[in-house]
Amino acid sequence: MRKLQLGLRVVTIAFVTLTAVSCKDAKTDKNVKTEHHSDMKHDNSDGHHNDNKKEMTMTENSTSQAVLKDYFSLKDALVADDNEKAKNLGGTLAKSLKAFDTSKHSGDKQSELKDIIEDATEHAEHISESDIAHQREHFKVLSKDMVDMVAITGTSMKIYEQFCPMYDNNKGGAWLSMNKEIKNPYFGAKMLKCGKVQREIN
Repeated sequence: MRKLQLGLRVVTIAFVTLTAVSCKDAKTDKNVKTEHHSDMKHDNSDGHHNDNKKEMTMTENSTSQAVLKDYFSLKDALVADDNEKAKNLGGTLAKSLKAFDTSKHSGDKQSELKDIIEDATEHAEHISESDIAHQREHFKVLSKDMVDMVAITGTSMKIYEQFCPMYDNNKGGAWLSMNKEIKNPYFGAKMLKCGKVQREIN
């Protein structure tokens, strides 16, 4: 019995000693980690420690996002058959396009983007001074420019490329939308639901 008690005491002492040592090691290790972390110089300018990561992603590629935002507003005006609003928004989009910063891209991509922006600006300006039928003609080419722009810049939001097969004497016309639901900018109220989703981008 005494041997058993003695054995139990030895085991208990050994366990307490080991626990104390391992806790001390863990504490030391924790201190080391904390010290290393505090010694590191963090540049938080990219916002990678911010809680609101969604907001951060929405502001990436801010110039292309501004262009898309104005494009979507213009598209909605055409959906609503609102010629005057589309004129104003064509002018707004032209300004956003002129402010587009292509310097973040290099080489061929920068050159290609400049061509796309130049062409899109011309169509946006035409939209700002045309009747609604003519606005829609320019919107078709402008939409192709937007698709080409997004192929280079990417986008942080999910967008849908949609297509109406009946526009332009059944040649068809595509456009971009933030919503999956079809709202046709080429026919407006006349054929609001005419079209289909061709693909999702992002």
